[in-house]
Amino acid sequence: MSQTNEKVVDAMFRDFDWANSPGAAVIVIKEGKPLFAKGYGLADLEKKIPCTTNTNFRLASVTKQFTAMAVLILVARGKLSLQDRLPKFFPEFPAYGETISLHHLLTHTSGLPDYEDYIPGGTTTPLSDGDVLFILRQQTKGDFPPGSQFHYSNSAYALLALIVENISGKTFPAFVKEKIFNPLGMTNSIAYVAGLSCVPNRAYGYVNGTSGWELSDQSVTSAVLGDGGIYSSVGDLFKWDLALYTEKLISRKMLADAFTAHSSRSDFKDSGYGYGWYVGNFRGTERIWHYGSTCGFSTRIERFPGRRLSVIVLTNRREAEISPIVEKLVELFW
Repeated sequence: MSQTNEKVVDAMFRDFDWANSPGAAVIVIKEGKPLFAKGYGLADLEKKIPCTTNTNFRLASVTKQFTAMAVLILVARGKLSLQDRLPKFFPEFPAYGETISLHHLLTHTSGLPDYEDYIPGGTTTPLSDGDVLFILRQQTKGDFPPGSQFHYSNSAYALLALIVENISGKTFPAFVKEKIFNPLGMTNSIAYVAGLSCVPNRAYGYVNGTSGWELSDQSVTSAVLGDGGIYSSVGDLFKWDLALYTEKLISRKMLADAFTAHSSRSDFKDSGYGYGWYVGNFRGTERIWHYGSTCGFSTRIERFPGRRLSVIVLTNRREAEISPIVEKLVELFW
């Protein structure tokens, strides 16, 4: 990579590289190699620990591609079918879930209510995936008939994590570690459970408050794993990206299925949705991507398999507007 391009990228991340500022990590992958990888700013303001390519950020909704992969691994092994319906796993689920399939859950077309709309006011104890199931069991109807609409659903991915546990007999963190992280050498990555696990090289989340940067690392939904509970680094996500061109985890046919826009509509007009991924088009080539946003963190991964190009940006600040930066990086390295 030329020094000129490095300076151009450094300029893009200038706002993340001030003293005493939460930062970012970025990697650009081209033809299977890390063309550019660097950290900016601080992972921990109190301890003055800088962000590096091995810093672990909370992925937020970028987690969903790992939850989807966990499900597909079980499908590949004949333990699940994408047409399996909720009552198979949760016999006491209300009638509105009778025709909701795994396919509907994966593609945000289930019609499940948004669990966050039903969290009691004043709740301070973090919810688990099991708590999400409890909330959904209290509802009497879905938002729409399964398969009829797209509506982005954190509820669906919480249930998918529970289904992985139900069928595998392992906790969700143990399953993704054993079946995804370990085989790929993603030694930093973890589905984080407070009190039970520790995040190595951890970035803490921040928000820009009235008196400067304030810690904003966890919320009442942070313990829900399936929709956003994984921590990872750009170094580990490099290994993840490479694996998605191979059959290390599932067959190429199943990968192609994951990267197919089963729902042609989504909350982005230029993209449909596959299994854990938005699927669209850029300059005539396939664009597979996802974003994540939660208290203290903003994340984004963009893949262009036809160009063997991927751009990944992870930040530990809530209001970071990283989409324009990612777009500029794609343009620069196209």
